[in-house]
Amino acid sequence: LGLRYKEKMGMVGVEEQGAVVVCSLGDASCTEGEVSEALQIAALKQLPIIYLVQDNGWDISARASEVRAQNMAEFAKGFHGIEVISIDGTDFISCYETLEQVISTVRRERRPFVVHAEVPLLGHHTSGVRREWYRDDLLEESKKDPFPKLKKACEGLGIKLAELILAERDSNKSIAEAYQNALNAPDPNPETVRDFFFAPTPIMEEQGVREPKGKKKTVMVDSALFAVRELMQKQPEALLYGQDVGRRLGGVFREAATLAEQFGDHRVFNTPIQEAFIIGSTVGMSAVGLKPMVEVQFADYIWPGLNQLFTEVSRSYYLSNGKWPVSAVIRVPIGAYGSGGPYHSSSVESVLVNIRGIKVIYPSTGADLKGLMKAAYYDPNPVVILEHKGLYWSKITGTEGAMSIEPDEDYVIPIGKARVVQEASMDLINSGESVGVITYGRGVYWTLEACKEYAQQVEILDLRSLNPIDEESMYSLAQRHGKIMIVTEESTECTFGLSLLGRIQQHCFQALDAPIALVGSVDTPAIPLNSGLEAAILPNAQKVDNALRQLLNS
Repeated sequence: LGLRYKEKMGMVGVEEQGAVVVCSLGDASCTEGEVSEALQIAALKQLPIIYLVQDNGWDISARASEVRAQNMAEFAKGFHGIEVISIDGTDFISCYETLEQVISTVRRERRPFVVHAEVPLLGHHTSGVRREWYRDDLLEESKKDPFPKLKKACEGLGIKLAELILAERDSNKSIAEAYQNALNAPDPNPETVRDFFFAPTPIMEEQGVREPKGKKKTVMVDSALFAVRELMQKQPEALLYGQDVGRRLGGVFREAATLAEQFGDHRVFNTPIQEAFIIGSTVGMSAVGLKPMVEVQFADYIWPGLNQLFTEVSRSYYLSNGKWPVSAVIRVPIGAYGSGGPYHSSSVESVLVNIRGIKVIYPSTGADLKGLMKAAYYDPNPVVILEHKGLYWSKITGTEGAMSIEPDEDYVIPIGKARVVQEASMDLINSGESVGVITYGRGVYWTLEACKEYAQQVEILDLRSLNPIDEESMYSLAQRHGKIMIVTEESTECTFGLSLLGRIQQHCFQALDAPIALVGSVDTPAIPLNSGLEAAILPNAQKVDNALRQLLNS
């Protein structure tokens, strides 16, 4: 998809013209849902991809007939626009001629193919799973060995037996030398085990004008829209895609309104309902020099994409020893708002912050959203932006503060820096009559509402970034006040809020004058659809107020 976009924009160099993507798969893995997603988008966008499938008739110890209703060739024929070819994978000449023709066609016509090759399984699946334990077809399969067939084909082409023997000897020698070199290679230094978590970011300090003069406040969702528009105007490699972000709707929250009309369907486009593709495709986009900004429509929908986020996106920089960071922005509307029910209301930050290798930010104002989104774009690492739906338009009483004057185009906020929302009186701090609150997202507004009567006693720290986290600001807050409360929309059981509590207790125990308080949602399997039940499980200003008073009086 990235190559197709670069062709459209004239960004393809001479060395890339006619480029073909080849994906090698085992037929057993083709039962995975992500393979279906890949075929769907390849057919839909007519991408120049060859899916080369090696089918040996087995998974590990299960025959194909036990676990697959059809082979990949039969399955792929259901995707209109993908040409499917089946070949004997043990016949070198047939394979060579077929692939030569397919590659030529893909380079010329820019469309996808599936090449299904039937091959025998001659060796062990792994050293720990010996073939003799479960195979009863070894003698029969050995007759399909492609190596004798290759020798015979070479002889038929006039290659002398002596030449084949010498070639085989040289090949075996080369493999043996490579194997020995690998055995003799020094082990990596254990001290480097924490290297390459994140690629260095150029955004290290706040820059630009946060509140330009002469501007009126705007709603949070528009700040995000304006940030994306400015980036796409300035950066030709920027793309935006996801569900319903195209021309007709411009996002279910109108967060992408007019962008497709302005930048074209090749830069702003809809995708199928395929979260694994939406997230996983950022790896390939980044690899060819593009900068994808993708949207998962609701936080509840991110679960099908977690495999790609965890297995591919987050690990690429670390496993490549710093060579291949995945540079992507993943936007995720989050939180309970307006009776969204069990499938549109969840908070998922506890899962995301436990995925090492991704950054997670959670702004609570339009200015912070714009500044952090710009920083996320210029960050070479994958960044997930959690955007609370209830703050988008400030329609909920008490969330008016999410509206802000739109910062200028150059405004950026370094990821990992918290913001002081409200300061406490130094006199009350010195007399031990104050409390520090650590929160983020909608928790900022529950806390502001709760402490109106005694605001001078409460300092509020908005984390803004959940990973990396501003530990220095948190610990300083704890040492300054001695009493700390954490407010989160997640439940209080086994969640991110508890991890914050543990960190502060571990590092600031001697400074604490009371147990750390934690206010969060009631722990339930899902968010109820009924508005009354939804309100009952969520935190609110009254719940925060009760906890604050109890903490102040302790």
